[in-house]
Amino acid sequence: MPRRTPRTTLDRLRTSRRFSGFLKTASICALVAGLLSPLTQTAAAATASNDYCGGQCSDILPPGENGNATLAQILLNQAFGTQPSHAEDQLGPYASLATGYSGLTDSTINNFFNDASFGVPSDQVASSEKPGGRGDVTIVRDKKTGVPHITGTTRYGTEYGAGYAAAEDRLWLMDVFRHVGRGQLTSFAGGAAANQGLEQEFYRNAPYTEADLQAQIDNAVANNGARGQQALADVKAYLDGVNAYIDASDSGRYFPGEYDLTGHKDPITNAGTIEHFKVTDLVALASVIGSLFGSGGGGEVNNALSLLAAQQKYGVEEGTKVWESFRERNDPEAALTVHDGTSFPYGTEPADAKGEALPDAGSVTQEPLVYDRTGSAATAAAKSTSATAAKTTLGSAKRGMSNALVVSGKYTASGHPIAVFGPQTGYFAPQLLMLQEIQGPGISARGASFAGLSMYVELGRGQDYSWSATTSGQDIIDTYAVELCQDDYHYLYHGTCTAMDKVEQKNSWSPTTADSTPAGSYTMRAWRTKYGPVEYRATVGGKKVAYTTLRSSYLHEADSIIGFQMLNDPDYVKGPKDFQSAAQHINYTFNWFYADSQHTAYYNSGDNPVRAAGVDTEFPVWAQPAYEWQNWDPATNTADYTPPSAHPNSIDQDYYISWNNKQAKDYTTASWGDGSVHRGNLLQDRVKKLVAAGGVTRTKLVQAMADAAVADLRAEDVLPKLLKVIDSSPVTDSTAAAAVSKLQAWVSAGAKRTETSAGSKAYADADAIRILDAWWPLLVKAEFEPGLGSDLYSAITNNIPVDEAPSAGHGPTGSHAGSSFQYGWWSYVDKDIRAVLGENVRGGLAEKYCGGGSLGACRDALISTLDQAAGTTAAQVYPGDDQCSAGDQWCADSIVQRTLGGIKHGKISWQNRPTFQQVVEYTSHR
Repeated sequence: MPRRTPRTTLDRLRTSRRFSGFLKTASICALVAGLLSPLTQTAAAATASNDYCGGQCSDILPPGENGNATLAQILLNQAFGTQPSHAEDQLGPYASLATGYSGLTDSTINNFFNDASFGVPSDQVASSEKPGGRGDVTIVRDKKTGVPHITGTTRYGTEYGAGYAAAEDRLWLMDVFRHVGRGQLTSFAGGAAANQGLEQEFYRNAPYTEADLQAQIDNAVANNGARGQQALADVKAYLDGVNAYIDASDSGRYFPGEYDLTGHKDPITNAGTIEHFKVTDLVALASVIGSLFGSGGGGEVNNALSLLAAQQKYGVEEGTKVWESFRERNDPEAALTVHDGTSFPYGTEPADAKGEALPDAGSVTQEPLVYDRTGSAATAAAKSTSATAAKTTLGSAKRGMSNALVVSGKYTASGHPIAVFGPQTGYFAPQLLMLQEIQGPGISARGASFAGLSMYVELGRGQDYSWSATTSGQDIIDTYAVELCQDDYHYLYHGTCTAMDKVEQKNSWSPTTADSTPAGSYTMRAWRTKYGPVEYRATVGGKKVAYTTLRSSYLHEADSIIGFQMLNDPDYVKGPKDFQSAAQHINYTFNWFYADSQHTAYYNSGDNPVRAAGVDTEFPVWAQPAYEWQNWDPATNTADYTPPSAHPNSIDQDYYISWNNKQAKDYTTASWGDGSVHRGNLLQDRVKKLVAAGGVTRTKLVQAMADAAVADLRAEDVLPKLLKVIDSSPVTDSTAAAAVSKLQAWVSAGAKRTETSAGSKAYADADAIRILDAWWPLLVKAEFEPGLGSDLYSAITNNIPVDEAPSAGHGPTGSHAGSSFQYGWWSYVDKDIRAVLGENVRGGLAEKYCGGGSLGACRDALISTLDQAAGTTAAQVYPGDDQCSAGDQWCADSIVQRTLGGIKHGKISWQNRPTFQQVVEYTSHR
């Protein structure tokens, strides 16, 4: 049957409110009658490949596999809330785990997950098709979830089928993101402020020309021998399948309805064109995904500004000491993924820094990206959106998300390793990822792939092994100070005055049914140097400079295709060392995890440049040969990279946990916050306890993950110490005493943010949660600002935000994003409070801040701010937004599937959990 259609664009790509009421119900019914077309599919049995998981592999990816909807289906959804088949059938099971995990058993796991076994039982086949009438590939879809199971007898046919299935499930989304990757989203999907912000964010990171995109493909193929040639052949076959579906759906008029609503197709005459996909489109897509989830680093200018503020406050020596204590480059109390004591030095502080190019005070200005604004692009709201996009792009606090819990068979009940892992990629409708199974010559895998890049499974399982990833965030981005010459658009390169390259993208838009934003236009203009795009202007020692950012994966987003190809190849991956070898071919900054029936493994991927001796990765350096990456070639942006053995890696450690925490001893990540309290502790504490007891089962490991997913990190790991300070003397203030009682009861109950019962939409311990949400920012400011001073306090908050509660707007999707507690001041509060209490602190802050180090004064500050927080109403703490009314605590935390097109879904209760997730325990091996 002709299949469905997606949405409009990332949270930033929100369906216009005007759209939901733009047609009356009667006219919708009339349109639906004319647009619905009958579809016929024949059921056929699918042949399962070799599967060594014994029915113990499961996965889940909300809201559902079906990410395409015709215009008729969109209209029905908008008018009556009806859902296309398989559009949200994974959302309910996923949501239910938040309240159902305590009663979980091995036999009920698949009430909350899908059976991820290979193949489809004959009685569970919903449909079978031969895409394009080909005889060398079959796409079978199962009844429960509608996931495509692609089986090919030739390599070409297999990849053709993968492309066809991808277009069936995600065509509109793929189209959206090929335009995002080129900085052309507003011209394609509309000029909503959110769309403007999104395209600006990615264009600032990767202002590529069409020639740049093509060169990536050419280089990836040329540098990888037979595998490179095979990758290119796979991509071309995949695109043939995508384009075959475009042609079929266009002629059959079952293409995604968003093309009608955005004016690309006429719903009456069918006039208009859906452009075919080409190879460079996939590179544009890859640049978006790599930038979102796999490019650690940046933030050197912000680091320099906070260092200068610290030195201004305390003097150079003491100020540097204070800055380093907050930076926590190598905190001895940090949760580690490789926790056996093995050292992997990277990004450490040099004994004698060389080449630093710190800006003169007050000289830093951000490089503009947007010019020549007209119409709605010239409004204050549009300019504010641009400022937010720039801040998101230029900081080091990349929202990586994702977690992993992996336990060695030595500590499990069965003697086989168990893993519960997956990426947190946000919540969208349709989802950025899609599920599939691919079986063909040289490919045997099931799992998730980013839409439009699904020629291989990117996270999932093979015949007798599974793998997954979390964002690692080690620093592969450096900031260079290029000295200007002649004018603001020429710079010195190796002593020669050299012109910058100007790259522009002009966009314009007009109102459509889907997006009523008034007409407008602008030009995005990037200035590129051999050291990367210009991001700031400043003076250094009185000299005019441009600060540029150079990323090792810049112009190389396509390279990682080889690693994914290897992971899908059963003849390549036969054990943990093969897995690590495959992961070494992925240049995105990820933590990779592996489990089979006998072994577990871990590897940290990314092209880590070998820097010149003495260069401090935290700060800008001069753009001079002495401080460049070793053997750096600006023509290809290649250099020497640290060898695989220098990357954190391990096989068969007792257990692994990762929630974007520090990878290993002496391995510094670019973002701040790898200290004594990190959300990785929520996993480490639970898994460590399970391993100590032994007999770990799939149920117990899922429960550990799910319990951490509803825990408030601040309440579990920091609040008891705050209450200890308050309780150091009797609490005589009645308001504070009542608040303390509520907070203590919440801690005793487990410090969870969870419903009173499934579906109640009200939290147990609601008052305590409200109080802490209001108290945290107040107490942090009262604790630290008096000692640091307002300038330094503000500068450090630009490096790392004070809080990231579930209801806060943060990350690439704003509020209602699920992922929480990645960045915040919890480690600083923890270390400072323990120091004031006189407890042992390893790697403490340079000074005591709360109450100037006086327990009594600290207590007074905490009680004063607690009083203030207790008197803050729910409406003040949760002010409401486009999703929730003011004061609705549950709704403020809730997860929203952000519409990237026309289909909407209901909210679900908050969970801090991977979007796509696997639960695996293999029973045998090839």
